[in-house]
Amino acid sequence: MKRSIAVVAMLVVGFAATTCAQTGREIAQKVKDRPDGDTRRSEMVMTLINKRGAVRERKLISYSIDVGKEKKDRKSIMFFQYPGDVKGTGFLTWDYDELNKDDDKWLYLPAIKKTRRISGSSAKQDYFMGSDFTYDDMGSRNVDEDTHTLLGEETVDGQKCWKLESLPKDKRDIYSRKTALIRQDCLIPVRVEYYDKMGKLHRRLEMSDIAKVEGFWVARKMHMTNVQTEHQTVLEIKNPTYNIPMEESKFNVTTLEKGRF
Repeated sequence: MKRSIAVVAMLVVGFAATTCAQTGREIAQKVKDRPDGDTRRSEMVMTLINKRGAVRERKLISYSIDVGKEKKDRKSIMFFQYPGDVKGTGFLTWDYDELNKDDDKWLYLPAIKKTRRISGSSAKQDYFMGSDFTYDDMGSRNVDEDTHTLLGEETVDGQKCWKLESLPKDKRDIYSRKTALIRQDCLIPVRVEYYDKMGKLHRRLEMSDIAKVEGFWVARKMHMTNVQTEHQTVLEIKNPTYNIPMEESKFNVTTLEKGRF
């Protein structure tokens, strides 16, 4: 009898672990599939804050469109408009949902009139324009680029959240794991923590000012902190609009180098 109970207990534990892992992936997929229209336009304010508290502000405008047969791929382009030393700088991304297919990314620098292709390890490790966001953060990931495990639930500011742990499968990633608290009502992460290869906390992303705009949930403020360097980046989204007419053909290097959409 004791042996039978032990076997049943082991089976229950094994089933619970399997269910948890499957649920983790399902949650990650729901987050990725959260409705946000077929096209998007927004103005952005990027604030860079160093460890001494010195502040630099930049203004951008961003456009994106979902493409492909099932509209799972995405093309995005953004332009810096302020201040003068970065005005005209552009960033173009073609995000592919296909597993193991690297996204295409280009950065145009008007000061040298040169377009730089961002690929391979650069996309995983380098930081975007002096911010605390990597080039990889500026795009989207296929859910199966990571192994997801549901660790439990927590309540943040009165909102129920799932706690999700994600382990990257690509060794080029600069983090060993990340944990996210995802609001259950709107499927937006309110806090994401990234851990380095030594298992120490590296960066923390906090998302706030969450609201519905034109029927779509959006976090209008993203605050990324590099806890190891004490550098911070605050990205605020202004005047987001959705499902406005856009031509996919305009999302190319020629448009990028023109400095306007």
